[in-house]
Amino acid sequence: MPTSRTLSANGIELFVLEQGEGPLVVLCHGWPELSYSWRHQIPALAEAGFHVVAPDMRGFGRTSAPADTGAYSIFDTVGDMVALVAALGEKQAVIIGHDWGAPVAWHAAMFRPEIFTRVAGLSVPPPLRGRGRPLDSLREGGITNFYWQYFQAPGVAEAEFERDIAQTMRMVLGRGVSDPNSLFIDEGKGFLGNLRADLPLPHWLDETDIAYFAEAYTKSGFRGGLNWYRNLDRNWELTAPWQGAQIHQPSLFIAGSKDSVVTGLIGAKRIGDMERVLPNLRKKLILEGAGHWVQQERPDEVNAALIAFLKTQ
Repeated sequence: MPTSRTLSANGIELFVLEQGEGPLVVLCHGWPELSYSWRHQIPALAEAGFHVVAPDMRGFGRTSAPADTGAYSIFDTVGDMVALVAALGEKQAVIIGHDWGAPVAWHAAMFRPEIFTRVAGLSVPPPLRGRGRPLDSLREGGITNFYWQYFQAPGVAEAEFERDIAQTMRMVLGRGVSDPNSLFIDEGKGFLGNLRADLPLPHWLDETDIAYFAEAYTKSGFRGGLNWYRNLDRNWELTAPWQGAQIHQPSLFIAGSKDSVVTGLIGAKRIGDMERVLPNLRKKLILEGAGHWVQQERPDEVNAALIAFLKTQ
């Protein structure tokens, strides 16, 4: 069973779940999730001979949530992972991320290759820095209702999600992001407006899981996680020195074939271009029929792929 503790790192307090002994593997979750999202991976990777550490990321769960919106840039979130490795008394780690955790993992590998010796990203392809700021590019493309844009105004999405937190988690984890309709916001409907509230939970999610997420978000609120989206343009500006940079460490990509991030506006082209950024890509695994929450939906296949990646030279 995983144990938990809180570590001081990079000026904040990071809550972590951990299990196992051996080489360090850090698991970075996405939005709106928690270290708990790795509940199927932590014991499996520990049993395979690794020291597995999954933090609640900055702004989420029991980890500190700085008040300043600017404290959620990619430099801050990667800095947390660099400091976490040091706080654990290690010099190197494999880093694995899902959803927003994937850009953290990719950039950690790009910025600090001497620390992060291997990298895996789930559901979000590696960074291919575009010619302009992401939000500017959307507007210039005539798009004004993408969820990234809806998340920008402080307080708006928070109010929607916090009205009924258990229902929000049920709808977002149960349906959102795997449903293309969830990524575009109809006027006056909010993020949840196009998601049906009356459908049963998918087979991989139960009421115990919903209760865990709901309790955590009732305590933390949603602002910390949403602040990650409020740094999209700033992240583009900060990463200018890495324009065209590659990630040379061994890498792995896993996604579901029915994940809107992969099939839609953000990801389809970047899936095809992945090797430009990842010249040492060992495997690109697209799980047929899986949606966005891939490590929770298809844990056995994800675990097998991760363990094979961790164990091969």
